[in-house]
Amino acid sequence: MDVDGDGAPTAGARRTPSALRRAEERGETLDQLLDRNLAELLQELRVAFTGVQVLFAFLLGLAFTQRFADLDEFALTVYTVTLLATALATVLLIAPVSYHRLVFRRRLKASLIVVADRMLVTGLALLVLAISSGVLLVLDVALGRGPGVVGGALVLLVAGVTWYALPVWARRTPPAGDPGPPGGEDRAAG
Repeated sequence: MDVDGDGAPTAGARRTPSALRRAEERGETLDQLLDRNLAELLQELRVAFTGVQVLFAFLLGLAFTQRFADLDEFALTVYTVTLLATALATVLLIAPVSYHRLVFRRRLKASLIVVADRMLVTGLALLVLAISSGVLLVLDVALGRGPGVVGGALVLLVAGVTWYALPVWARRTPPAGDPGPPGGEDRAAG
C-alpha cells in the first residue's frame, strides 16, 4: 500500500517508493504530501463537525421540552436512532484529535491520516443517517408520518448521491484529457 487515487497516503506510505514518486510528481517531498493531506483532512473535519454539533445540541435539548412526552413509539424510536447516530458521528469526528494527540511526535503522520480518513468517512455516514432521521422526526411531528417518511427518505437519497455515489463515480472516471494514473494503475484501487 502507498497512496490512494487522490494522493493520500495509505498505511505503508513512509516505506514505499510509490508514495515518494507520487509526492515528487506534485513537486512535493513525502513530508509535504503528508502535511498537505493532514491540513485538508482537518479542514474537512471542521466542516463536518459544525453540522454535527448543531444537530447534537438540538437533540439533547429536545428531550427536555413539553412536547417530547407526547411522542408516540415510532417518534421515540426515530429520536433514539437520531440521537445515537449523532453521538457516534460526534465521537468519530472528534476521534482523530485524540489519535493525533496520542501519536504526536512519534513519526506516525501517515497512520494518523489513514485512520482519520476512515473515521471521517464513517462519521459522515452516521451524520447522513442522523440528518435524515432528524428530518423524519421533525416532519413526523409537524406534518405527519407520510411527509416525514418522504422528507427523511429524500434527504437520505440526496446525501447518498452527493456524498458517496458522485465521488465514487468521479474516482472511477478519469477527467477529460487525463490518460489515467501513471503505470496504468486502477484509480479506484486506492
